[in-house]
Amino acid sequence: MSQPEVTPLKQVSTARKVFAAILDFLFIFIVAGYVVARLTGGVTEEGFELKGMPAFAVFGIVVLYFVVCSRFLGGTLFQRLLGVR
Repeated sequence: MSQPEVTPLKQVSTARKVFAAILDFLFIFIVAGYVVARLTGGVTEEGFELKGMPAFAVFGIVVLYFVVCSRFLGGTLFQRLLGVR
């Protein structure tokens, strides 16, 4: 009986991982922030302003994005685009 070949994992640079994390955070913060601001009336001329519960909701969405994407979807958007995962 033959053993299946095991291919070694490709090493990914730390800089690429950090860059992907920064892009992911900015992306989800801007998208979630704008959507929540739009729903709660926090859109301003310069962008959006969130205080209190809407800000907490955006924080929760950001955390859920990272948890769900990393655990169940094989990586976040920019991790997958940059080949980190």
